[in-house]
Amino acid sequence: MSKLILILGDQLTEDVSALASADKAQDVVVMAEVADEASYVQHHPKKIALIFAAMRKFAQRLRDDGWDVRYTQLDDTENSGSICGELLRRAEEVGTTDVIATEPGEWRLIEALNDCPLSVTQLEDTRFIATHKEFQDWANGRKALRMEYFYRDMRRKTGLLMDGDKPEGGEWNYDAENRKAPPKDVTTSPMSFTPDDTTQEVLDLVEARFSNSFGRLRPFHYATDQTQARRALTHFITHALPCFGDYQDAMLEGEPFLYHALLSAYMNIGLLDPLEVCEAAEDAYREGHAPLNAVEGFIRQIIGWREYIRGIYYLEGPDYPRRNALNHQRGLPDLFWGAPTDMACLGAAVAQTRDEAYAHHIQRLMVTGNFALLAGINPTEVHDWYLRVYIDAFEWVESPNTVGMSQFADGGIIASKPYISSGNYINKMSNYCKGCAYSVKAKTGEDACPFNLLYWHFLDRHRDRFEGNHRMGNMYRTWDRMDQDRRETILTEAEAFLDRMSNGTRV
Repeated sequence: MSKLILILGDQLTEDVSALASADKAQDVVVMAEVADEASYVQHHPKKIALIFAAMRKFAQRLRDDGWDVRYTQLDDTENSGSICGELLRRAEEVGTTDVIATEPGEWRLIEALNDCPLSVTQLEDTRFIATHKEFQDWANGRKALRMEYFYRDMRRKTGLLMDGDKPEGGEWNYDAENRKAPPKDVTTSPMSFTPDDTTQEVLDLVEARFSNSFGRLRPFHYATDQTQARRALTHFITHALPCFGDYQDAMLEGEPFLYHALLSAYMNIGLLDPLEVCEAAEDAYREGHAPLNAVEGFIRQIIGWREYIRGIYYLEGPDYPRRNALNHQRGLPDLFWGAPTDMACLGAAVAQTRDEAYAHHIQRLMVTGNFALLAGINPTEVHDWYLRVYIDAFEWVESPNTVGMSQFADGGIIASKPYISSGNYINKMSNYCKGCAYSVKAKTGEDACPFNLLYWHFLDRHRDRFEGNHRMGNMYRTWDRMDQDRRETILTEAEAFLDRMSNGTRV
């Protein structure tokens, strides 16, 4: 009896679990562009375009390989609007009730498939290095789930950058070498692709249907098939990887990409295999093309951080994205949607996000995320914003990064302390402050950097929770050494800033 083989928009890989278990001679592949998935949050138009174009090309690739593919485009008149609805429609068409799916990367969709009135079997996604059980076994009994120790296990499992049973170069982590200030100029950029006919058709569809979403659709330059994605990987390894480590934390006005790879979206939807990416980077090191600090830092982001974050998402369960351990309740301000701001760093990060559906990890963590945390913005709204605006954002990877790492809303499962800073860190790692209306050196007064004011405001209002954290003692001792009048001035000015921001006044 035939089965339906469900392939979702972030599962565009020939050896994905559902396809690997299927019988090409009799099973039917189901793929669908549906309103439920395109609009459960208002995704950035570039993200929708990437996924739809890549889906259409992957469906054709499967057809060329002999699969029976039933594909529903968004504007098909019989489109039911949901994944379950399309499975029911195709089940009646084919005459079956059996569905094989690869486990989705969102609890919302896992539950929707569980509730679908068909016999749906969800297979674990084997495109990851660590299985659910491996992560659970690693986490079991640990007082703290720190990524560094999990990362070392992934190095041992894969053999990447290993010298026997020891790490290459004698150290597991070379992050201390990867914190250089921004370069004076950048000598490369990610590979761009001119939209082909399939992609152009999708762009026209997205423009017509999602024009009210935050973000600019055109120009569109992303890869939309495996061949293009592999070319983008080769380009990064050749031109950017050698400098990636040195400048991975740097931020530079007018240079949205620096030496970053822009490969995460391709890995997250299945156009690139994570191990393939890591092995290409390791080969560059072995061949003397890229230094160890760059290659180790890049590989750590994939087999360390990416795998660890996924493990946390499934370990913690469906309620994780809505946690709010610090009880932050302030609404997300309009400046996150492009309203004018005098803060140069935030203005640059949001404008870049609007234009490219991209910002690198330090812009997300230490500019937009840092500000949201200091300002006490509701982490659910912050999570929804990140999920909407970034091309690589899927809940399994985005929510732990936002809720846990960025907003400390999980109470410390991921981070041992909140990732907060004053304006000094941004000034050190970027050139944003040079052209800012605020003064990063001013601690109080009308021109004081808001990060300086909000930093102390955050520490003061959460003193009971963090004063005993051994990594934060120096912060509180510095605060306590200030005279009473100075502390009161800082808190008063921080409150005034937050009131202006919440009232919609330009800040």
